[in-house]
Amino acid sequence: MFERVGLRCRRGLYLIHRWLGIVACLLFVLWFVSGLVMMYVRFPALGEVERLAGLPALDLARAQLGPEQAWRAAGLPGWPASRLWLEMMVRADGGAEPVWRTRDAAGRPLTIAASDGRLIESVDVARAAAIARAFAGGAPVRHLETRERDQWTMPNANAFEALRPLHRFAVDGGAGLELYVSARNGEVVRDSSRFERGWSWLGTLLHYYTFAVLREQPMLWRQTVLWTSGLGIVAALSGLIVGWWRLRVRRRYRGGAVTPHRGWKAWHHLAGVTGGVFVLTWVASGWLSMTPAGLLARQGPSTAALAAYAGERGEFPWPPSLAPAAAAGLREVEAWRFDGQAMLLLRDARGERQSLRATDGRAAVVTPEAVAAAAHRLMPGAGLARMDLLTEADRYWYSRRQPLLLPVWRVEMNDAAASWLYVDPSNGRLVASSNRDARLRRWLFNAAHSLDFPWLIPHRPAWDGVMWGLSLLGLVVSVSGVLIGWRHLRRRRG
Repeated sequence: MFERVGLRCRRGLYLIHRWLGIVACLLFVLWFVSGLVMMYVRFPALGEVERLAGLPALDLARAQLGPEQAWRAAGLPGWPASRLWLEMMVRADGGAEPVWRTRDAAGRPLTIAASDGRLIESVDVARAAAIARAFAGGAPVRHLETRERDQWTMPNANAFEALRPLHRFAVDGGAGLELYVSARNGEVVRDSSRFERGWSWLGTLLHYYTFAVLREQPMLWRQTVLWTSGLGIVAALSGLIVGWWRLRVRRRYRGGAVTPHRGWKAWHHLAGVTGGVFVLTWVASGWLSMTPAGLLARQGPSTAALAAYAGERGEFPWPPSLAPAAAAGLREVEAWRFDGQAMLLLRDARGERQSLRATDGRAAVVTPEAVAAAAHRLMPGAGLARMDLLTEADRYWYSRRQPLLLPVWRVEMNDAAASWLYVDPSNGRLVASSNRDARLRRWLFNAAHSLDFPWLIPHRPAWDGVMWGLSLLGLVVSVSGVLIGWRHLRRRRG
């Protein structure tokens, strides 16, 4: 009886792998090819350095109202919980005015003129065109449309949902550059080139199904990703088991072969046994990235906790005392308070940062004791387990694409979630946080899916070589599976 049940289960697993594998291998081909493209071409996005370089030079002398004065002049209560920064905003006539930008408690954008405190709540096409023209260095621009969203401004990973609708402009030139300007507050929120758009069809759009017709329905899109990747997990796991069952290393098949198959079936069998574990972990980590049932979902501090972290607030001094050298070449100034100090975070067109006290223009002083006290305010009731000043990347504090902030304080708390806080030692800013789940996700997703291992990611092109080698092995498994499935279906049809 048990032998009969075992044979049925075994046959059932063969059938599951055969029929699921036909669809799964086709998906694997698409995922592996698009993953290789994504290694070198990302979905269109406006980088921080690009954004700063496109802004007009900041004229601090024209900012008559400081952050609190502008806030009160606009009739807004209290102090904004979100980031508050000053930059120049181009007018329709081509001139520019200083404005304070932030978000309200509901996440809606607020833009306040630093000259008279008026709220700027809409930007028409004429002014948006002037903003786009200045951002593009004076190149002529053409207004293409104004709409809520299109293929290149879908909600995934977007931080500008509240900035819609968006004016889209084409920049004259050979690169096919397009700019998106918010009709709410005039921010340039995205740029894309013909190169990025073209390759993204074969990269990100294919990999994550980020097609407008599907991505505009978030629940349907999410379920599509979960179920297709779940199907891939079952197909890969069943194939790995069947492959090992059919492999003979000691008692070999006729002619000394370790596989009973020939041709594409042999390629599929041997490549599947060799690279099956990688294919399985790769698709499983992709499934996990969708946080099914909230598993390993990211959670950051609340707005109230961040306000407590900054500490007591006094009147923000304005105008600030800055040396001419510090004020030259500025693109953005952020107002920030920490441990009773009013600070200015300066950024130039190259993204270089400098933190100064607003009272005297000297470098801000942030002591370890102040950081520890702020951590206790952020997480009352949690004790401080350890503090380390990181001067180089480690297994959890690293970056493959964006510049990495170093040095940085890592503050380890002894709360139930084992939280870690990363604090900028130059100004006390909380730049990131993680907990036990986030660190587990780092291994189950980042390491398993992108091979972000500490011993590999600093070394390119070694990382590229490993990614290409494993991806090509996965392609051998999947392409051979597609061919085998296609021949099987043709025989059944005949």
